[in-house]
Amino acid sequence: MQTFETRHRVAHGADDMYALVANVEDYPNFLPLCEALRIVRREAVGDREVLTADMEVGYRMIRERFTSRVTLDPSYRMILVEYVDGPFEHLENRWTFEPHGTDSSEIDFYIAYKFRSRLFERLVGSLFDKAVRKFTNAFEERADEVYGVQNTAHARSSSR
Repeated sequence: MQTFETRHRVAHGADDMYALVANVEDYPNFLPLCEALRIVRREAVGDREVLTADMEVGYRMIRERFTSRVTLDPSYRMILVEYVDGPFEHLENRWTFEPHGTDSSEIDFYIAYKFRSRLFERLVGSLFDKAVRKFTNAFEERADEVYGVQNTAHARSSSR
């Protein structure tokens, strides 16, 4: 199983970053490999919102669709994505956003995944791994576009 985790500070508030990542319908506009995303179901569960989403990922001639359950928890500024169906044997990722003043926050991004087919993993595994490592940067760049560049003095920490 492949895992990747990074924790670093960004020059945007925790609530803004949470809202940006929670807006899954916008992913095809900026997220690497994401060709399309459709919300299949949306339901309220207490203070949380649970989405079932189909995402189509692709690169050149390779296209694959998978379904995941996305739990949005604004009280804790946490987003949990759990695999439902598609080319993976396992897929889970988690985002948490911790405020640091009003204009910055610390983002913790974790993902673990394993492809169901060894052949498919050989075809797209390294490409998917590279894209995963760019996800947090893609969200940060999107935040700069949406919210403006507030402060570039925050240095990014290295990935774990």
